[in-house]
Amino acid sequence: MSHCDDNDEDKKGPGGFAAVARNLFESRTVLIFGEVSAKLAESVTGQLLALAHESDEPIRVLINSQGGHVESGDTIHDMIKFIKPEVKMIGTGWVASAGALIYVAAKKENRVCLPNTRFLLHQPMGGVGGQVSDIEIETRQILQMRERLNRVFARETGHTYEQIVEKTERNFWMTAAEAIEYGLTSRIVQNITEL
Repeated sequence: MSHCDDNDEDKKGPGGFAAVARNLFESRTVLIFGEVSAKLAESVTGQLLALAHESDEPIRVLINSQGGHVESGDTIHDMIKFIKPEVKMIGTGWVASAGALIYVAAKKENRVCLPNTRFLLHQPMGGVGGQVSDIEIETRQILQMRERLNRVFARETGHTYEQIVEKTERNFWMTAAEAIEYGLTSRIVQNITEL
């Protein structure tokens, strides 16, 4: 069997990638793991739309992300709200930055996490260079983005905009229990039967 055949067998076998993808689709489960990027947003959007087309039954989304590209996070956030099926969000590992933006797209009662999940809210990062006029334009964009994100988190946690601004001036880390207290998640689950 050639190297190509081995790869094909992996994809077709009982534990292969195709089998896992099929099982995830059949169980109406979407995985968001790793850096938030345009490629991830395209993949997740495609899965959400396909599952929404299949039926109106709830969709489970498991998220473990350090964040990344804010606009890609916006795409996934907006798509979760756009589709008809209810999305049940399960945080695991860490849910940070643009990952937290995706996480709060689900209704609060549908936002749960596993016991060791950590959450991070913070203001958008800048890294602007170039001419002064370009730096001014980018600075305005970052400030507008920061205000918009803070308003989203205020709406989804029940805090005032000013309270969110104060917390996100620096990295704001939360344990699972602290995230419940802060209004980011509704409860901690130990196993799948609790969903």
